[in-house]
Amino acid sequence: MIPITRRIQLDDREIEESFSRSSGPGGQNVNKVETAVELRFDVRNSPSLPDEVKARLEKLAGRRLTLDGVLIVTAQEHRSQDRNRASALTKLVELIREAAKPPPPKRRPTRPTKGSQERRLESKGKRGQTKALRRDRPSHD
Repeated sequence: MIPITRRIQLDDREIEESFSRSSGPGGQNVNKVETAVELRFDVRNSPSLPDEVKARLEKLAGRRLTLDGVLIVTAQEHRSQDRNRASALTKLVELIREAAKPPPPKRRPTRPTKGSQERRLESKGKRGQTKALRRDRPSHD
């Protein structure tokens, strides 16, 4: 079991791993050893995730989600297969944790208080008076 949050845990059997040759650093090693890791996780058919988490995860996944609802996470940053496997698993767990967070509540627009409206109108009136006094300068004839 892979812990995601206190309530959500993934079964190891829900994740498929496949390996291929990496394009990253490694010299001659890169041509011989399959160090790149590709994790596949079926989001839509996962019994471990609640429906609302599945929906948010599909949105967050973007291009990493296939048309069948399978999330593909790849890692090839490291020279060893074990480190790439751990990196890919960490990416998957972080993505699911992000999807498990509930969305923030919608902002309810507030109205200005009566006092603030009155103060605003009063200050506008004072400012207008000041400008009006500047216009009404007496002429020196």
